[in-house]
Amino acid sequence: MPRPDPTDAAAHGVDTAGQHRHEVDRNPSAGAHVHVPTDQVPRRRAVVITVSDRSAAGLREDLSGPAAAEALTQAGWSVDAPRVVPDGAEPVRLALEEAVAEGADLVLTLGGTGVGPRDRTPEGTRAVLDLELPGVAEVIRARGLQKTPTAALSRAVAGTAGHSVVVNLPGSPAAVRESLEVLVPLVPHVLDQLRGGDH
Repeated sequence: MPRPDPTDAAAHGVDTAGQHRHEVDRNPSAGAHVHVPTDQVPRRRAVVITVSDRSAAGLREDLSGPAAAEALTQAGWSVDAPRVVPDGAEPVRLALEEAVAEGADLVLTLGGTGVGPRDRTPEGTRAVLDLELPGVAEVIRARGLQKTPTAALSRAVAGTAGHSVVVNLPGSPAAVRESLEVLVPLVPHVLDQLRGGDH
């Protein structure tokens, strides 16, 4: 019986724990899948934007941004230092356009999704979206409803802009963590489709 070729395992990215994992580079012109070892696959990158007048003015510490960054890092993401912008559609739009132009895979906004006079995060977000993903926003609302009835008042939206996934999350650290529990597993599939992967 022929002995297995050790280069075969290496080509498929068997890591030091013996687990088999590979990333597929779908290049239509190549006509074949290319298996890349796990340690050579770039980590997906996220940008977190807290939307708060008081935090932007230095009157209140931003706790939600670091909470989101910590949760994403634990899930294997590369996360930029959290950014803070004032409430209002225009600051949100500008911050999102900047993050998308930088090539972020996932862009999160935290806060500004209610019905207050300055809560205009959804309006600023819609201005940059190519496609909305209403189901994503709904599953995040449903997760929030497990803890508080006021989650039904959220006007948060989610969608795609270029090759980025953009999602509005609630403003509190606890709600951010709960939202990411349902959001993080969905994002890789969306990113795969944006880059031409199978449905």
